[in-house]
Amino acid sequence: MAELTEYHQDGRTKKTTYSFFRGENANFHPTDESLTRSGFVRDYVVKNLAPKEPTISKSSRIVAFGSCFAINIQRYLAERGYNLLTHGRKDTYVSSMGDGIVNTFAIRQQFEWAWLGRVPEVELWHGYRAEVFGYDEKIRQATRDVFDNCDVFIITLGLSEVWFDEPTGSVFWRAVPQEFYDPARHKFRVSSVAENLENLTEIHKLIREHRPDAQIVFTLSPVPLTATFRDKSCIIANSASKAILRAALDEFMRGPTLNDDKVFYFPSYEIVNSCFINPMMEDRKHPHDHVIELNMKVFERYFCKSGLTDADVDRAFGRAALLDYTVARDGHLAVPRKKAPKAGGNVPRPVILGESRYSRLLRALRRPWSRLRQA
Repeated sequence: MAELTEYHQDGRTKKTTYSFFRGENANFHPTDESLTRSGFVRDYVVKNLAPKEPTISKSSRIVAFGSCFAINIQRYLAERGYNLLTHGRKDTYVSSMGDGIVNTFAIRQQFEWAWLGRVPEVELWHGYRAEVFGYDEKIRQATRDVFDNCDVFIITLGLSEVWFDEPTGSVFWRAVPQEFYDPARHKFRVSSVAENLENLTEIHKLIREHRPDAQIVFTLSPVPLTATFRDKSCIIANSASKAILRAALDEFMRGPTLNDDKVFYFPSYEIVNSCFINPMMEDRKHPHDHVIELNMKVFERYFCKSGLTDADVDRAFGRAALLDYTVARDGHLAVPRKKAPKAGGNVPRPVILGESRYSRLLRALRRPWSRLRQA
């Protein structure tokens, strides 16, 4: 019989086959029981990702832009009195289209345009209605002013699929509007980990050259592709798209920023996709309000000088977990929401697949969350 070795998780001593040296940092994947313990988010999600102490105050000047998930960060912080330089403004693209600059090429373009005066050779920037966003000098100067006065950059990455102009190699914000599409020059491709890593590195370099003391927080949007331009299932394409960005972010955090103690990764993607059973609304693209609320609460606790504690996060996760179960049991409309997704369709009651997956977790959820077992 193989020799067994002991290890500790969630206050329990467990045994497993003794086969390999585990090193100094053996962090185990959570079980259903882990989710019911106090400090779950702290110990299993944000461990070694946040500042040692929160650094963002109400006077900190914040810029948040990137993918559509960036708008959630803007709204949440603005509602709580934080100083969002990009909230409600119309004189910069990082505010008026701050949730639609979804790839690292487009994000890099904004920094190079604002600080270096680098203007793309062709029209690349289009809004949700295919309207042209030009290279107006007043808007560039306004963008530069916003960046020059920023204390905290929160940058959300969205996707790695891109359309580009073949003669120049320049990448579009979004897809190419139908009226401008030229098959001879407009092409589609999936950008690589190396390309996205290069973009992240250049973004970091530019910020450090112009705002050496600014804090930088990168996140990955949990919102999936609405559609893919690949000849693959959108589910498969989305998995690859997010994996490319997540790999680039991980390599970036282990490389160019290793000695920069003001650069962070916030795990919004992991909170949504790994801490809930039914995180998305019926369109399977947009997170439920309680999922977004928890995500923002976690950010506020570990990055903002809000006075929130780990216990507050535990209670917030408990409420969100109960609502998550409510969705599984009673359907999407059984939980509070501010608005329905635009293309949600019918709202069927979710089918609970395999009651065994829920049994231990639900027994714990029925207990008051104030009685969570201490780690």
